[in-house]
Parts: sequence; structure tokens; C-alpha cells
Amino acid sequence: MVKHIVLWNFVKELSEDEKKTAGAKMKELLEPIREKVEGAVAIEVVINELSSSNREIALISTFETVEALQNYQTHPDHVEAGKYVRSVTCDRACIDYEC
Repeated sequence: MVKHIVLWNFVKELSEDEKKTAGAKMKELLEPIREKVEGAVAIEVVINELSSSNREIALISTFETVEALQNYQTHPDHVEAGKYVRSVTCDRACIDYEC
């Protein structure tokens, strides 16, 4: 199994309401890709609500293999979603690891 975890903050120009809307749209765009990529086990977008964190939104996903992760990353729906994600986020951090 491979875990793919990405963390972001929203761009500073967004109001609190716009952040909620952007987070919901990211969920809407990213989570359904699990059904389209063979080997995708779980894809979840989590909007942080606790002040103890230093990132506002996370993508937590699990894939059966490194190849499945690569297929996810190059899938047309992910590429398209990435355009939106980059328009509303900054400070990206990512870790991929085998478990």
C-alpha cells in the first residue's frame, strides 16, 4: 500500500466563507476520482477545523501500488482538479510512503 498525503493552506485572499466553498469544491473534484483509478483504495479531502494545525486542508489517500498513485496523478480528472486546487491554495506539503 502507498499513502499519499498533501497539505495546503488557502490563499490569503479568500474569506472564511470562500475557504469553505473552496474546500467543498476540492472534495467534489478529488474524492470521486477513486472510482476511476484502478488501485485507488481511499481518497479523502479533510478541511481542518482545529486551531492546533498549521495547514487548512488535506488530501489523504491510499493506493494499492506506486503505479496506482502514478495513474491517479496523471488521470485527466486529477490534472483538471489540480488547476482549481492551485488557484485556491498555497504552502503545499506532500509525503508519499509505502505502508
